[in-house]
Amino acid sequence: MNDAERDYRDTVFLPQTAFPMRGDLPKKEPAILARWEAMGLWDRLRAGSAGRERFILHDGPPYANGNIHTGTGLNKILKDVVNRTRQMAGYDANYIPGWDCHGLPIEWRIEEKYRAEGRDKDAVPVLQFRAECREYAAHWMEVQKREFRRLGVEGDWTHRYATMDRDSEAAIAGEVGRFLLSGALYRGLRPVMWSPVEKTALAEAEIEYHDHKSTQIWVRFPIVSAPAEDLRGASVVIWTTTPWTMPGNRAIAAGPDFDYALVHVDSVADGALVRAGDTLLVALAALARFCADTRIETHHVRRVLKGSELAGTVCAHPLRGHGYDYDVPVLFADFVTTETGTGFVHIAPGHGEEDFDLGSANGLKVPETVGDDGTFNSWVPLFAGVHVYKAADPICAALRDAGGLLGRGTLVHSYPHSWRSKAPLIFRATPNWFIRMDGPERIRDKAMDAIAATHFVPEQARNRLGSMVASRPDWCISRQRAWGVPITVFVDKQTGEPLRDEAVTRRIVEAFKAEGADSWYSSPPS
Repeated sequence: MNDAERDYRDTVFLPQTAFPMRGDLPKKEPAILARWEAMGLWDRLRAGSAGRERFILHDGPPYANGNIHTGTGLNKILKDVVNRTRQMAGYDANYIPGWDCHGLPIEWRIEEKYRAEGRDKDAVPVLQFRAECREYAAHWMEVQKREFRRLGVEGDWTHRYATMDRDSEAAIAGEVGRFLLSGALYRGLRPVMWSPVEKTALAEAEIEYHDHKSTQIWVRFPIVSAPAEDLRGASVVIWTTTPWTMPGNRAIAAGPDFDYALVHVDSVADGALVRAGDTLLVALAALARFCADTRIETHHVRRVLKGSELAGTVCAHPLRGHGYDYDVPVLFADFVTTETGTGFVHIAPGHGEEDFDLGSANGLKVPETVGDDGTFNSWVPLFAGVHVYKAADPICAALRDAGGLLGRGTLVHSYPHSWRSKAPLIFRATPNWFIRMDGPERIRDKAMDAIAATHFVPEQARNRLGSMVASRPDWCISRQRAWGVPITVFVDKQTGEPLRDEAVTRRIVEAFKAEGADSWYSSPPS
């Protein structure tokens, strides 16, 4: 036999294997999963792990509001990898998956259905609305469970948890009661991040930041009373990117250690709103920028003074004579900067956390100028019924007519938006329920201790989380929505004081265990 006639396949020695040459996973994976199910793999793992040290991965749950996507899939796969490696390392890794079934994402879906049907959500009885939300969440919980299992994620799917389970709702009501009895829970008027579209306060996790084009304005506040004679007749200048907050202004913040320039305007460019002869007060470090922004061509500085010399200075609101006839004091604050603006910050206690804190420390009233739909309340002079999204033009026009507007422009900057509606948010003072971060429960201290005792990967995450907890204000737990666990507190109609009674708290928890949170709406208070 010559080489041309020889079959060389007989000379190639390959190992024999039962493994197929092709993966063909779309067909074979379901069979693998079915085999695991038939052999009771999960139960056998649990039985074989009896007595081992337990490894618990706390499942931050997905929302039950649609099919899984890349984010939820990756999240579960990574958790599955961790659990499997811990199981193979000798631990008892009993993973219990769960779902977040309450809140705005699910409520929003039901409201979208109502809008498509031409129905008014506010006309639907609350128990009917909650029932539709529950049905929607239950459907998607089952869909997601099938999808996660199809990915091969192992866990105790039979004993999964859900925030809408009666036991979960009862546990939440019990914790609310515990905070109430300890004095940590209180109802207060504080600015919160508010969505005019969804008409509710939002948590930090429900906020996204996107680039947003805002109207920026420079506004004069005429000085009506000051310790120094040469300040009378001058004007303090503020800069803001939220013109809609001007009706809520009640003070001006300055830096006590900053140098401020008392400036006389000599000449201005055509079209400038500043007038030659004006005397203005701005931070010395911000003077060049301010002149460029407001088209001041020439000026001279009469004198430079420290911010502390402005103690006792009182200004008039730029719309005085048009319903804003109150004094605007100059106060001192450490959050004032000269890196942007004029070195003065206009303070609207109802529209910012720092504004609120400064106002509270100085006894300022907190005007509720904006309603839950984002329109100015009926008592707001000049702007009643105007939506804050559309308020820049009428407010600028009023300021210009009153001689208070010194400049106007646009600024693109990062701004908070609702993660659901994608609409811009506002800070709005509204009565809400809060848990004291530094109250009797010592939540901040306990959280900081826990962060210090936790091993982080990567390590820099510790600093990021720690800085957030260290600076966060009191925890707003209330939402102006119907689908969730209600704030289970009885309030005296005369005094506004909450009822703190351990027996009442116990009775609420028992009712929730038996009937769920719907009992808060369906059963009489007794």
